[in-house]
Amino acid sequence: MKSKSISLAGLALLATLTTGAQAQTEIQFWHSMTAVNGEWVNDLAKDFNASQKDYKIVPTFKGTYDESMTGAVAAFRAGNGPHVLQVFEVGTATMMASKGAIIPVGQLMKDAGVKFDPTAYVPAVAGYYTAPNGQMLSFPFNSSTTVFYFNKDAFKAAGINTDKPPGTWPEVALAAAKLKASGHKCPFTTAWQGWTQLESFSAWHNVEFATKRNGLAGLDARMMVNSPLHVRHIDNLANMSKQGLFIYKGRGNVPEASFISGECAMITTSSGFYGNVAKNAKFAYALAPLPFYPDVAGAPQNTVIGGASLWVLSGRNAADYKGVAQFFNYLSNAEVQSASHKRTGYLPITTAAYQLTDKSGFYKEKPGTDVAVTQMIRKTTDKSRGIRLGNYVQIRAVEDEELEQVWGGKKSAQEALDSIVKRGNELLERFEKANKG
Repeated sequence: MKSKSISLAGLALLATLTTGAQAQTEIQFWHSMTAVNGEWVNDLAKDFNASQKDYKIVPTFKGTYDESMTGAVAAFRAGNGPHVLQVFEVGTATMMASKGAIIPVGQLMKDAGVKFDPTAYVPAVAGYYTAPNGQMLSFPFNSSTTVFYFNKDAFKAAGINTDKPPGTWPEVALAAAKLKASGHKCPFTTAWQGWTQLESFSAWHNVEFATKRNGLAGLDARMMVNSPLHVRHIDNLANMSKQGLFIYKGRGNVPEASFISGECAMITTSSGFYGNVAKNAKFAYALAPLPFYPDVAGAPQNTVIGGASLWVLSGRNAADYKGVAQFFNYLSNAEVQSASHKRTGYLPITTAAYQLTDKSGFYKEKPGTDVAVTQMIRKTTDKSRGIRLGNYVQIRAVEDEELEQVWGGKKSAQEALDSIVKRGNELLERFEKANKG
């Protein structure tokens, strides 16, 4: 009888443990982070799970941003989509147009009874993911922006002061000329040319990239990148290209390899490039703010956001969403944010996290790591909050195609930018028509 009692007690204990395990609510989190950033995502989930017992975040890599979005749409329609989906910034308008498929993060937090203050987030970050009515739509996660990198060793060899990097576009041209004269075959290049030379350029100079507040105020936005300032800038880069001062190295982040190798001495690209430079560059380097034209009123303003945010898909029960809200609240913690910022190079999404990082001495230990942050914490305007357009991925491809015509000497700056506006507007009209009503 004693043995039987022990056996029954053991079964009761086992049942209790099993019930407890089943009581833990699992939150499915689909993402597109690989390598060291994938490890970071897994660690965030692991640390959150260890901080409480009610919820378990289950992070799952679902391929590239395009692939994960496509997969999530199919899964959602089948009734088994994830709770949380990581979406890159160019997919924002598409997610917003998915009526009934998403739950705005502001509403999520309110319904879950979790304190949420949108003003705590860096304005340029929060602003991009906020609707015209002031409601925050998605949760900022891995945010980046465009910055200027330069090879200090190459600058010294060319007799250029490394303590005062080019701050304006005329100064970039002068530095490029000195680098070329010293024997450098690629003085300046740029990655993500549409993002850096048109999109960020517009916000940095506080000029419109598109109407309707760059698309943030409506689906009927239209392109504005053939303004006199835009034409002037692309024409200047075209002239630099003809002189061998600017060397086009390809689309996306392909040109970054030419900076790492030492071939190109200056590059404009993502702040997220920092980790690669820190690990692989065999020369002294530095980061600086994006160049600007000093005669343009309102410049410099702030740069636009890159990276991705977390969207909450509908169709789950209230208990699940309380878990999502708790996870987002955890991610907003200043200490968690600061540690992520230091580890990945992505921007701290809250002002408190930035201040904590600054106070820790990190920016003094790693000079230049604060450039992206200081560019983004400036007060935003209707022209600089960000760019949210339909069919944005296709518009980026159009930008690449047309700018390549300029660098190849086949089109003038005016012709190429006029074509970007025409082709871009056709894509915008198509998106507006498909998402009306």
